[in-house]
Amino acid sequence: MKALTYHGPGRRTWGGVPDPVLRDAEDAIVRVDAVTICGTDLHILKGDVPEVAEGRVLGHEAVGTVTETGPGVRTVKAGDRVLVSCISACGRCAYCRAAAYGQCTGGGGWILGHLVDGCQAEYVRTPFADNSLHRLPEGVTDEAALLLADILPTSYEVGVHNGRVGPGDTVVVVGAGPIGLAAILTARLYSPARIIAVDLAQARLDAAKRFGADTTLTVADAPPEAVRALSGDGLGADVAIEAVGVPESFELCTRVVRPGGRVANVGVHGKPALLHLEELWIRNLTITTGLVDTHSTPLLLDMLAAGRLDVAGLVTHRFGLDEMQDAYDVFADAGENGALKVALFRA
Repeated sequence: MKALTYHGPGRRTWGGVPDPVLRDAEDAIVRVDAVTICGTDLHILKGDVPEVAEGRVLGHEAVGTVTETGPGVRTVKAGDRVLVSCISACGRCAYCRAAAYGQCTGGGGWILGHLVDGCQAEYVRTPFADNSLHRLPEGVTDEAALLLADILPTSYEVGVHNGRVGPGDTVVVVGAGPIGLAAILTARLYSPARIIAVDLAQARLDAAKRFGADTTLTVADAPPEAVRALSGDGLGADVAIEAVGVPESFELCTRVVRPGGRVANVGVHGKPALLHLEELWIRNLTITTGLVDTHSTPLLLDMLAAGRLDVAGLVTHRFGLDEMQDAYDVFADAGENGALKVALFRA
């Protein structure tokens, strides 16, 4: 089969690799019908994730059709349309039993495209299939479901849920890429009073408006005091969601929240960020970080099937699976071409 493989910082190849085979009784083989590229894949290619071995098939977000299952798999079977979750879960360890699947100690967590071969390929082996694949409801398209493999549950759980967004809150989202837009979309479920989006690119700020931001600011127009002034009483945001993964965006988030506010870091950081405790210790802030657990995926799938979650517009560019290299180039240059999510489909 063909797959996208990593060969050290800045080097990737689309070419032939061995077909995946069942290795464990709980494995399934999935034919990839639709796949996307994540900002985390770009971090890997920059060398920010040293655990990824040379030759690894990248990718952790896909929709596909089960072609084969191990003897221990009970909930999916050959022919089922499934969402391949970015998180694999053994279902037995203490973390999994607490629905903290991202921290699985039984061989799961974020492993696809990280510690085992991922799904930017024609076929993928999915460990712990019963807990890591989700059968798709009728009427949910491959493209819509693809957005629930990672960005929707990540933004919802690590951003909106960890940040405890509530009715009447002022929410600042720093970074209006796919994760930031998904945070805006899911924050609206909790009726905040206002959502403020900050980004470098006007095209992404325009998208933030379409997804529900009340106010948008370029970084040049967003000194901390100007952002704080947009809250109802001028004291600052109740919640700031960091959706970029660079030191400057994290530091901005810590400076725009009010005393007692919450900073929810979602971005993947490749460099250290300063934590100004000399300023923050007195302000009673809560700062959270997190890897998505995907405990919300069934809920989000139900909302998608019921028409209560409108993800239209998040995918801006579409390719065939064999156009993987072109898709990477477009996604990596999103600031120039306005790309949000790219989707690749089997011919």
